[in-house]
Amino acid sequence: MKNLKIIIGSVMLLGLGACRTLPASTEKTDAAYHNLILDGKIYSAFYQQRAAEYEALCLQAYNIAKLQLDNAIARHQGEKPLAIVSDIDETFLDNSYYAVERARQGKDYDQKTWNEWTAKGMATPLTGAQEFYNYAASRGVNVFYITNRKTEERNGTMKNLKKYGFPVQGEDHLIMRSAESSKENRRQEVSRNFDIVLLLGDNLADFSKDFDHKTEAERSANVKSLKNEFGKKYIVLPNFGYGDWESAFYNYNYKLTPKQKDSLMYNAAKATP
Repeated sequence: MKNLKIIIGSVMLLGLGACRTLPASTEKTDAAYHNLILDGKIYSAFYQQRAAEYEALCLQAYNIAKLQLDNAIARHQGEKPLAIVSDIDETFLDNSYYAVERARQGKDYDQKTWNEWTAKGMATPLTGAQEFYNYAASRGVNVFYITNRKTEERNGTMKNLKKYGFPVQGEDHLIMRSAESSKENRRQEVSRNFDIVLLLGDNLADFSKDFDHKTEAERSANVKSLKNEFGKKYIVLPNFGYGDWESAFYNYNYKLTPKQKDSLMYNAAKATP
């Protein structure tokens, strides 16, 4: 009898212990670290590097750009010479290698390692990029590169452009970021002397100040209000790896940890409409 009481007591204690640990276990599952930030970078880079569909999307963008550029040249009667304004990263240069290397180290983007990457001038051209930009230059169109790469990245960037034969029509045609991240003032400076007929980018802020530091709702609303410009004056290249779409989701809170970002993203993704 004494042994039976001991056995029953032990079972009850185990049962109570299981009951006490269940909420903690459930909580841990709900807040699990899914590593979406780093694994997501690798998955995006894998698509960018290997998918023929990605190549097709790039060619589609550049083909439309060429068509619209030809239309602009045909109807041009203004006094100002024609120009196109283009972003660089993921608009015509592929930096997915940097994302993969960082993710394999369990780390995300940071300015120091990014500067080290751009200094090498190793980013590769997107499919169709060289043909389009050189075609624009051959038609007498000025090609301006407005990038948020910083001033100290200029030498590596110029090295990269020249390595793959992208047209550089003067030092002033490569415009780096010296202060604010918004490109609006730099675009306006170009428009003083040139008629900008086409803008290319992978981020909505590459096209208009209407997308500078806006919420997700504002970005979506402004896309709809400018719907006639896309495929006409605004040419968007695909970028699944990073961009203001991601920052807007986090409300531009750059102090969030990867784990916090991971949790927010995981819970925001919808499993039903």
